Amino acid sequence: MKAKLLLLFVFLIGCCMPACIPSFKLNGSALDYTVYKTIRVGEFPIRAALVYAPLQQTFENNLQDYIQRNTRLQLTDSSSDLEIEGEITGYALSPQAVTEDAYASKTRLTITVRVKYTDNRKDTNNIDQSFSAYRDFDATELLVDVQDQLCEEISKELVDLIFNATLGNW
Repeated sequence: MKAKLLLLFVFLIGCCMPACIPSFKLNGSALDYTVYKTIRVGEFPIRAALVYAPLQQTFENNLQDYIQRNTRLQLTDSSSDLEIEGEITGYALSPQAVTEDAYASKTRLTITVRVKYTDNRKDTNNIDQSFSAYRDFDATELLVDVQDQLCEEISKELVDLIFNATLGNW
C-alpha cells in the first residue's frame, strides 16, 4: 500500500513539475528579435572639463562589443530599430579617505556618461539618462600610471549599467 502511495505521489509531482519550471534568458537582453533587428551606436564625444582622449574610443568599443556579445542585433551606421548615442559629460578626480593629518589616502576617478536611447519601434522605451561609475586608487599613485586600467574598468561598469537600463529592460 505504501509503495502504491509513493508511486502515485512521484507521478503527481512529475506531472506538476513542467508547469513550475522557470524560464530564463541567458543573454541578458529582453528583446523581441522578430521586431528588433538592428542597432546604431553613435559617438560619445567627451564634453567634460577634464579630458582623457583615449576614453571615448575605449567606451565606444566596450559598448559595441558588449551589445554584439549579448544580443543578436546587427550594428549599423544608418537608420536602425534602436539607437544609442550620447556624450561623456564627466571625468573628475576627488579626494577620499582623509587621514588624521588631513591628507587624502585615496583618490576617486568618476566618469559620467549621458545616454540617449531611442527605440524607433516603441517610443515609450526611449531613455535620456546619465550614468556614473567610479574607482578609487591610492593617492600615492599618479593618475597617469593607473588611468588606462581605471578607464577600462569604469567603462565596463558603465556599459553594464547602460545595457541593463536599455536593452536589458530591467
